Amino acid sequence: MATTETGGTRPGVSVGPTNEFSLFFHVKPGHGDALREALRALQTHPGYRPGDYGIAIATIHEARFVLFDDDTRLLFATSFDGSWDAYMDDFATSGPTLQLFDAIFQHAEGYEGLPDVAAVKGLILGAQVSAAAYARNYPGTVKEIRKALRVNKAFQQVLDDPGAATALQQPALKPLLDEAADSA
Repeated sequence: MATTETGGTRPGVSVGPTNEFSLFFHVKPGHGDALREALRALQTHPGYRPGDYGIAIATIHEARFVLFDDDTRLLFATSFDGSWDAYMDDFATSGPTLQLFDAIFQHAEGYEGLPDVAAVKGLILGAQVSAAAYARNYPGTVKEIRKALRVNKAFQQVLDDPGAATALQQPALKPLLDEAADSA
């Protein structure tokens, strides 16, 4: 169980600053095709398309929806930085993202729609199951990882600049250059 900002507990397992989140829903009878279409709409929306990294909720590491049991069940699984309550607040104020998720969850039994955020949180808590095991292959928050990627991109530009050759000979830069040369 993760501890919330208010001291209570929420389902989920934490690894460092990151929490996992797994929800299991029953799909309303006959809604499988419409749900698949709503998921396709999400997958083609800017920020959610494969290769896009501009998801409105900037603390999400990854997220996935899985239809199973002949489209009668839906899994939503994600991991995010920070507390469950902060994630829910970000979700509730995410604008277009909230509308996309509303289009998906309207096909889940028990979902009564927006704007009743308290009811949505209750539905989510009722559907959430803590992972039996949860591991991460990298440290850091999404914010830290994005910064590291920007720093790496800038450093690669310096390495590619012929005018930087003299500056790169400075002994203080050796650890950075050794790391850049490492292909692992």
